[in-house]
Amino acid sequence: MTFPEAHSFPCSTCGAKLEYDASVQAMRCPYCGSQQAIQTAPAEIREIPLEEGFRLARRGLDTPVVAVSCQECGATVNVAPNDRTVECAFCGSHKVLPHEADANLIRPESLLPFQVDRNVAMQNFRAWLKALWFRPNDLKNAATLEHLVGVYIPFWTFDADVHSTWTADAGYYYYEVERTTVIVNNRMQTRNRRVRHTRWVPASGQRNDHYDDELVCASKGLPPAMVAEVASFDTKRLVPYQPHFLAGWRAESYAIDLFKAWEQAQERIQLEQYNRCAGDVPGDTHRFLRVNTTVHNVTFKHVLLPIWIATYRYHGKLHRFLVNGQTGKVVGSAPYSWVKIVLFVLVVAAIVGVVALVAASDGGQSAPALPYDY
Repeated sequence: MTFPEAHSFPCSTCGAKLEYDASVQAMRCPYCGSQQAIQTAPAEIREIPLEEGFRLARRGLDTPVVAVSCQECGATVNVAPNDRTVECAFCGSHKVLPHEADANLIRPESLLPFQVDRNVAMQNFRAWLKALWFRPNDLKNAATLEHLVGVYIPFWTFDADVHSTWTADAGYYYYEVERTTVIVNNRMQTRNRRVRHTRWVPASGQRNDHYDDELVCASKGLPPAMVAEVASFDTKRLVPYQPHFLAGWRAESYAIDLFKAWEQAQERIQLEQYNRCAGDVPGDTHRFLRVNTTVHNVTFKHVLLPIWIATYRYHGKLHRFLVNGQTGKVVGSAPYSWVKIVLFVLVVAAIVGVVALVAASDGGQSAPALPYDY
């Protein structure tokens, strides 16, 4: 499908289509190597009021794309019309179905361009494999990459002002000396000991906080746990969306809509406010904490964030890893060497056995009395 105002990016030297090159942060011709700088749009990145989301947001990607949906994981990826994708970038399934892209989807307001290119992503993957513990010795050599695909992953970001009030019982520790009986060298003795008690006092307070760029991943193709680990993005470096950045790359359509994402963000904010209020309670401990939080001035952005996605095989079994396209951070799955784990357990057990044997051989001596405060 082609959008009415879709852009194309011909090379001024040979006429081929330019692609965004992460290694040079510019448009580059894959045939003649000519480069062209991307002129950053002068417009500021908008923070759209949540209640005005669907009315004010722009639609579509403003560039020719074909949507490819996976019948296994449910992810929908937008690719160039001539990109004959036969495998899902997220799960490796061959059950993919091309179809017309939905031009009514909210357009990204901004994005983080890829800064880590394919070669660096590969190097980081190899270094990550090498640093793993309890893994097979031949893993770094035997792991065969199936595909390494750069994909812009959809996220929602939310800004909000938050007001919280709280009540709790604040606990203050104090100590009293009590008499106790202990056995030393098989004889009973009376000693003093310090016993901790808690004095409870009613407490209350309030606080105001601002949340900036609270991220919620809108992907359906990536496991949430892996996304949470890899998504250490610096959103201060977002740039206004331009279709140039998508040339030669893939972009997933959001599968979690705006208001579902806001529900997730609200849950996080509520939990974070509870923890912050808990930290405000005076004293040494607390109990019966109750927090009442109100959220206002909520705005959002739809953003695309860069992640390299790949699968690799080890002895026929499929594993997946992700590389942050901005920072190069790697997360993923890797097989364990059960031989190494068993050997480690046996060594630890042997050490514990030796220590126990030495302790038993010293059993005839009197154990020293435990220290007490007088």
